[in-house]
Amino acid sequence: MVHRVPAERTRQHTTPVAAARRRRLRADRARQLADLLRHQVLGGGFPGGVLPHEEVIGADYGVSRNTVCQALDLLRAEQLVERQPGVGTVVVCQKYPHALDRLRGLAETLHPHGRVTNEVRTISPVPAPGPVADRLRIPPRSEVLYVERLRRLDGLPLSLDLTYVPMHIGLPLLDADLENNDVFRLIEETTGQPLGTAEITLEAVNADAHSAAVLEAPRGTAVLMLERLTHLADGAPVDLEFIRFRGDRLTMRGLLRRTL
Repeated sequence: MVHRVPAERTRQHTTPVAAARRRRLRADRARQLADLLRHQVLGGGFPGGVLPHEEVIGADYGVSRNTVCQALDLLRAEQLVERQPGVGTVVVCQKYPHALDRLRGLAETLHPHGRVTNEVRTISPVPAPGPVADRLRIPPRSEVLYVERLRRLDGLPLSLDLTYVPMHIGLPLLDADLENNDVFRLIEETTGQPLGTAEITLEAVNADAHSAAVLEAPRGTAVLMLERLTHLADGAPVDLEFIRFRGDRLTMRGLLRRTL
């Protein structure tokens, strides 16, 4: 025997489902629009840092004004834009580009955007933890130079760098000007060799209490974690770093080529 669901009950069931689907699709469109606007915001695509009126954005992208408002709300939550009475929606946060396709120190990378300075929080010889010794190809528990630096761009906290360097290379760094120089440059001067390649891993992690305090960021906020093992041109590993970047002040960019 087949039990048929009354048409009225079917309509009662499908109506909220359809409404939820419409809300989801509207949210999808807002997120898609926010992605497109974010690219323009970060790339300086709006003259004077002022976004067009919501109706203009809606016409340009073929979406409703409600969708535009939701997309702008997303960008406001990211603290990229804000609403100013009498002006409109304006860009309030600048992100600085960090290339992923070139091996350069932070000061070299951000030189066009301002002056990078380093606050050396810790510098001392320490026994190499097992994973560090393995990556640097040195005997377990042999000494490495450990350096912890807070790096600022024009005074704003940008990254917290934890660096391990083999002691035969790191020893001269104890007397070097680490406050005003990239470690990369100092390693090349110390070894008399150019750097060659680096293995990198990039992921988002939640800032621990210490990192958040040092970077002046809310505790638990997401930061960009870059793990980088750098080699000299002859292939010898010389620098293992764990770098926490403030994601609201930096964007990673690169040019990738497909090879088969």
